[in-house]
Amino acid sequence: MNKYNLIDRMNSQFSKLESVLSKLEHQLIQFKLLSAHIFILPDIEKGTENNPIEKIAVKSIKGKEACSLGLQHFRRLFIHNNNPNVSSKAAVRLPGTLCFSVDDDEYLSCTTLISTINTLKTQLEHIITVESGLPSEQRFEFVHTHLRGLITLNTYRTITLLVNPSSIHFGWANKNIIKNIKRKDLLAQLNKSLNAGRAVPPFSREEWVTWISQEIDKVSQLPEDSRLLIKRPVKVQPIARVWYQEKQKQVQHPCPMPLIALYKNYDGTKLPKIGELHNYDVNQIKHRYKPNARALRLLLPRLHLYTDKEI
Repeated sequence: MNKYNLIDRMNSQFSKLESVLSKLEHQLIQFKLLSAHIFILPDIEKGTENNPIEKIAVKSIKGKEACSLGLQHFRRLFIHNNNPNVSSKAAVRLPGTLCFSVDDDEYLSCTTLISTINTLKTQLEHIITVESGLPSEQRFEFVHTHLRGLITLNTYRTITLLVNPSSIHFGWANKNIIKNIKRKDLLAQLNKSLNAGRAVPPFSREEWVTWISQEIDKVSQLPEDSRLLIKRPVKVQPIARVWYQEKQKQVQHPCPMPLIALYKNYDGTKLPKIGELHNYDVNQIKHRYKPNARALRLLLPRLHLYTDKEI
């Protein structure tokens, strides 16, 4: 695709997203607020993005103030929305839930808006991560040249809509991103980075070429049938466990930003039950028993790449 057409489409999609987010905020303000509960997490300061997280102190806010903070968060897409000492490399998380009473027309209008917002977010992410054809290390420069200061992770995150949940409880999740990758695909990825002709901080261009060449050499020495696994740790994340009494069903959602819960034709008999998000302490985690997995060897630390073979 023509580069300039791609840039125009990216800017157009983002303008549409900002417009529809504004419409959603205006609409939700008009709805009857049943309950709002927001949990403010500590800011991630510059230079601490990669530090291990052992404790997180949570500040709980309820009512109209919580609703206002939650609505503002949906439009918090740029670095300049943050305090100067806050890292621009980390997305801001604001777990919680906003619960509204709606009639049939309000429900239809709101769900349509949220669906449009999530579609625009997905399309924008596809333009940047797929259609641009750029490796991950070059996307930052591409995006910030045309949408300066954009926090892409905040922008990509879709809005979670709940309908008539009986209760919402919050907690923390530790997990890994696990992905199997074929040897030929990994080599193609590494060679693409090598041939891009650019440096990736903190490396100089010459250092980056040497580093990537060494990684290619290591992968090339592996047998064709090697098992290759990317196991990238993800920092602890807030989650929501949503219970539907009528269906006798629980659904778990990631909760980096407020959930929107709509109650259709609410009769006022019982408010939704909203739980607390307690402080996180890594020393208080209770791990479930897991059988021993097949031993893997770390091959490329930069990519969190493991293999079952020896070179």
